[in-house]
Amino acid sequence: METTHRVFVGDARDLSAVDDASVELVVTSPPYPMIEMWDDLFTDLDPAVGDALDAGDGRAAFEAMHAQLDRVWDELERVLVDGGIACINVGDATRSIDDSFRVYPNHARVLSAFEERGFDPLPDVLWRKPANSAAKFMGSGMIPPNAYVTLEHEYILVFRKGGQRRSFEPGADRRYEAAYFWEERNRWFSDVWTEVTGELQALEDGELRERSAAYPLEIPYRLICMYSAYEDTVLDPFWGTGTTTLAAMCAGRNSIGTELEAAFLETFDDHLAEVPALSRSVGRTRLERHREFVERRRAAGESLEYEADHYQTPVVTAMERAVRLWEVSEVVDTAEGYRAEHAPLSLE
Repeated sequence: METTHRVFVGDARDLSAVDDASVELVVTSPPYPMIEMWDDLFTDLDPAVGDALDAGDGRAAFEAMHAQLDRVWDELERVLVDGGIACINVGDATRSIDDSFRVYPNHARVLSAFEERGFDPLPDVLWRKPANSAAKFMGSGMIPPNAYVTLEHEYILVFRKGGQRRSFEPGADRRYEAAYFWEERNRWFSDVWTEVTGELQALEDGELRERSAAYPLEIPYRLICMYSAYEDTVLDPFWGTGTTTLAAMCAGRNSIGTELEAAFLETFDDHLAEVPALSRSVGRTRLERHREFVERRRAAGESLEYEADHYQTPVVTAMERAVRLWEVSEVVDTAEGYRAEHAPLSLE
């Protein structure tokens, strides 16, 4: 199997390099409005943002920032196929402006923007992203009522374009081989993810590190497995350190990314040689976790009625029998982008 991965240096508000209805899944984490590290970026996009912040008008700044994201959402509506899924990882912001402390509900504003564009909201996910501080409040300490809860979660908002689900030819191998295990379904499709934690990114460039807010690989990898099939294309318009592309390689999907900062692509290139080992580790970990689940289920006296076609392991349901995991054998940097060669997961 071969997958392709294109990354464009450019503005996510203009995805003209991406054809209409050419993407089956979007997985991305945009810059969060009203988080101070993104103030300069949003001000560069629209000077009215900086004017509102200088004037102490937090609400106007919040809306001006989201107006820039709205232009990206317009592009996503264009490039997604009917029935395609968009997964948007976003956190709310807390901030004091002009001596007024409040929450700026980014997730609610993004939800409204997608509904206005005709997307159907699907059940979302909360994932716990622990704060660095051990304190569980902000404000006046032990004296009520002026302390505030610390936000330690982010939202993964999930939307479907149009009202209809995607259709596949009956018995399509690329869909059934992309099945997940029964216990993975139960864990991944829970509305709260507590076992996925934030992680520091291994960026040597200090300035790049300040501009990076990448989510853990586990998040885009899960979402890609949950909402796409083999041969599908995954888009990340806020590419950053390339975590979504890396997850797509490990999951055996195609990908497209857009990134303003060319320096991030150079950093990604430095780690291409590590992709085969990473993808092999990801696949083997999934299979090993499944086998541990099988042992626990048998120890509890519960039976498993089916056998996986490609692995010597039982599975709970008939739909899991065709599960097939792939690993990257080589990544080649070409003039058109990256080409990843895949082989069936090695078990030795």
